[in-house]
Amino acid sequence: MILRRVAGTFVLLLAVAATAAAARADQAYAVEGRDTFRAGTGDVRSETVYHGVQRLTIVRKGKTTTYDARVEYDRDSDGGRQHQRASFISSVLPSGQQKDGPASDPDYLTVLNQPFAVQLDAPTMRDLAHVTRAVPFDFPSPMTGATLHGTLRRLPDAMVGVTRAMGIAFEAKGPLHGALPDRPEMQLAGQITMKGTAYYAYGSALLLALDATLAIEGNIDDSARRSPVSIVYARSIHAAEGKEAARIVPVPRRT
Repeated sequence: MILRRVAGTFVLLLAVAATAAAARADQAYAVEGRDTFRAGTGDVRSETVYHGVQRLTIVRKGKTTTYDARVEYDRDSDGGRQHQRASFISSVLPSGQQKDGPASDPDYLTVLNQPFAVQLDAPTMRDLAHVTRAVPFDFPSPMTGATLHGTLRRLPDAMVGVTRAMGIAFEAKGPLHGALPDRPEMQLAGQITMKGTAYYAYGSALLLALDATLAIEGNIDDSARRSPVSIVYARSIHAAEGKEAARIVPVPRRT
């Protein structure tokens, strides 16, 4: 996403920003995820856990920047463990237009298929550096397309591994009416809540750490019955040091 200042607010758009990066650069990430589904008042009906590694390749050719994310991961669910691969390619054209695809990321594990951009432009970084209070924003839910309304705020700087990074926290809510991509047979009516944090490297403006949760609370939209449903999707994508995810350590405030 690009964060742009519009009429005193920040609006989040599903796009990535081209920067004056090197002609080619790679970034490794460790990926974790968990999906839980509950129906009625009972215990968890199903749970899926993800664990894997990811490599983002950034190639700049002329005025076009291409981001290529590829993930290998294990998917543990009630049906057992499966080894899977996912990929997502997104390009920023000379016109500034974003072109996504080809993409095959059904479990939303690539860094390019998340609620924050993989890289910000210099003006956006400068704007965020001066945020001193929560500011409103709107953006479409990555899974349903429904408009979410929320607030964004700065977090204290932190070290992500050995790199100093700018922190951002966000929270947004919005309505849901319809089916989810992974449950097309189920019509839901309820509310979506998304929360998370993102950290960007000061030098490259590249996303180093993202922790996000999307929760759905509602009912099965059926004329014959109305059964409560709770679904939670959690994703954690951190820059990797070897095979280990980089730790986030807050930078002490100057006194």
